[in-house]
Amino acid sequence: MKLILSFITAFILFFQTSDLETLRSSYAKANSSNENTKSFINLAEKKTSSDPIISGYRAAARIMEAKVTTEKGKRKSFVKAGATQLESIIKSNPNNIELRLIRLSIQENIPRIVGYHSSLKDDKSFIINNYSKQNTALKTYIKNFAAQSKTMTAAEKASFK
Repeated sequence: MKLILSFITAFILFFQTSDLETLRSSYAKANSSNENTKSFINLAEKKTSSDPIISGYRAAARIMEAKVTTEKGKRKSFVKAGATQLESIIKSNPNNIELRLIRLSIQENIPRIVGYHSSLKDDKSFIINNYSKQNTALKTYIKNFAAQSKTMTAAEKASFK
């Protein structure tokens, strides 16, 4: 019985990891074009997992909807709803480095006039301080983000080995 339960758990984790890798890849490309942004939004909306990281990506998708919407009156509501959702997820999972990375990337790329920049320094230092404790896949993801980051200095980027 334990063997069957172990097999089922491993099977579920395998597909959840696959979903997460797909989301990460799509998110990394999302800011490069409106088509990629729309693709990421569609992918994130299809995910129904209660995993906090996947929920974080769904919140990011909500914020990114403001970039591609043609209804100017909706932009503010998309950002507000997504930011509120993301903040709530991070408040429940304050030590999750990937959620902090999502918030950092959003706050780096959102226009300053929106006013959603209060956690940039805190998230950046949290990521730098906790990088070494992460698994290889997440380290690679963080390293790739840092390489194109607007807020990380050359020395900070070099610290991600």
